[in-house]
Amino acid sequence: MVKALALFSGGLDSMIAIKLMTEQGIDVTALHIDIGFGGTTDKTKLLRTRAAMVGADLEVVNTREQFIQEILFNPKYGYGKHFNPCIDCHANMFRIALSLLKKHNASFIITGEVIGQRPMSQRSEAIKNVTTLANQTEDGLILRPMSAKLMSPTTPEIKGWVDREKLLGIEGRSREVQLRLAEEYGFEEYESPGGGCLLTEAAMATKIRDVVAHGTFTVNDIDILKYGRHLRLPDGAKLIIGRNKEDNIMIEKLHHPDYILAKTTDIAGPSSLISKQSTAADKLLAARLILTYTKTPHESEGGIMIGEEKLQVKPFEDKSTPQQYFILK
Repeated sequence: MVKALALFSGGLDSMIAIKLMTEQGIDVTALHIDIGFGGTTDKTKLLRTRAAMVGADLEVVNTREQFIQEILFNPKYGYGKHFNPCIDCHANMFRIALSLLKKHNASFIITGEVIGQRPMSQRSEAIKNVTTLANQTEDGLILRPMSAKLMSPTTPEIKGWVDREKLLGIEGRSREVQLRLAEEYGFEEYESPGGGCLLTEAAMATKIRDVVAHGTFTVNDIDILKYGRHLRLPDGAKLIIGRNKEDNIMIEKLHHPDYILAKTTDIAGPSSLISKQSTAADKLLAARLILTYTKTPHESEGGIMIGEEKLQVKPFEDKSTPQQYFILK
């Protein structure tokens, strides 16, 4: 049996691309390349369910460290609107998938890309650049079933592993064909289009640049940037204050060698993180800022534990004071 590896986002396009293969008797393993910026929740269970819906196994490949070291800060084709190196990122995913062909005894790669669907990474020229950057100018092992009929035949088609006539020729941003196929296949639940990559968001770009301006960005910083209000204090300390219950739960689970946990002691309040090497002045300010996001009256004191140190402070009178330290204005 011929086997293929599929780049799998969990979205409708990648689901249909896999379904087009499994319908032809191709054995597919769905590869979800985890660069760390796919969202704020672990979607592994959901991805496994969606892969199974189209007849594929799932493998999650953690490439966070490699992505930061080799792609994020030095993309050959630059960024999109914010901090998203989409072309380089896609090519990197293909290189990773190609390197796994032998391990899985697979013959080729598939992807759910559609010509013209996304402005940066799925223009016809961009797709060619992605393919070239993935070192696939000659081997032709990357098949895009969604738009295959609008492209030159690839090795899987030429060698007869895949019937080209059963592939699609979709172009543009319309979802009409995909939605019709989703109904035909009985997909009751699937991710709506839009990317879902946090690097395409202005807020994430601002937070990354702030980290870089005050030190070195590491893999530990990825999850830290996903939660809470982010503040930069006068002496350089970074303060992250939880905004809601979800933030508080996640902040308490995060482990970063450069941060310590800060929590209220006398009243319910947000969980927070502060730079471990903060000055005494920044710690005092941080304690007041954290207490400001509780119901403590501004004329009363409250306790804040920063690591093993307890501070008794008064909150600021209103939330306009914390806002002057926000990284995101």
